[in-house]
Amino acid sequence: MGTLEEKNILLTDVLHFVGPGTSVHLAAEGANVLCHDPAFEDDERRTAFAAQFPQLKVAGSVTAKDLAEEALATLGSVDVLINNDAYPAPRIPIDEAKPDDMRGALEHLVVRGFELAGALVPHMKERGSGRILFITSAGPIGGIPNFTIYAAARSAANGMVKSLAQELGPFGISVNAVAPNYLDNPDYYPPELMEKPGVAEKIFARIPLGRLGRQEEAAALIAFFAGDQSGFVTGQVIPFAGGWA
Repeated sequence: MGTLEEKNILLTDVLHFVGPGTSVHLAAEGANVLCHDPAFEDDERRTAFAAQFPQLKVAGSVTAKDLAEEALATLGSVDVLINNDAYPAPRIPIDEAKPDDMRGALEHLVVRGFELAGALVPHMKERGSGRILFITSAGPIGGIPNFTIYAAARSAANGMVKSLAQELGPFGISVNAVAPNYLDNPDYYPPELMEKPGVAEKIFARIPLGRLGRQEEAAALIAFFAGDQSGFVTGQVIPFAGGWA
């Protein structure tokens, strides 16, 4: 029996960031995992994913409200919401950036997760329990020159975790964040980048542990926050960055 037996989990952006490794890990631990990704608005993409990963359930809703309703209809309840929000991290100096660049990052990395959490909180309040986990970034903890847009949006999400934890704690709902930096994933460290001469060595030199974090390592940490062992932990932003933060 897995550590997450009978847990009902909604995981967003399953094709991105920590989604690929986390989804299958949670299912292997016994959870009922409903996966969502914007790409699943395409019926063919959704059907192909479902065929490839029969151990996972797939949601095709567009809005946060509809996704919350679909999750409750499919799973019966939602014990854990994992907002795995992913968005490009453009390298743009502030004197070249446009306000719309910031608005786009905030919409995808803050507003979307805020909306979905808000749509599911009434259900969790009624049950008197729940876990909300945001996958954010350690980037704003140390700061990254020329990535102010991305760092600002992720910092806002980290701040949201702190406030929501205090707001929702009296209802038995915990709110935490896992904040990766230097995680092996095709969004931020695509193979075509890492295979260029000297690139991997330059990146690894910035990381005290000298390598990228692995999907399965991030998944194990996320599973801890999804499980009963983390019941007394809330309001925390945990860097997953190999000692960089």
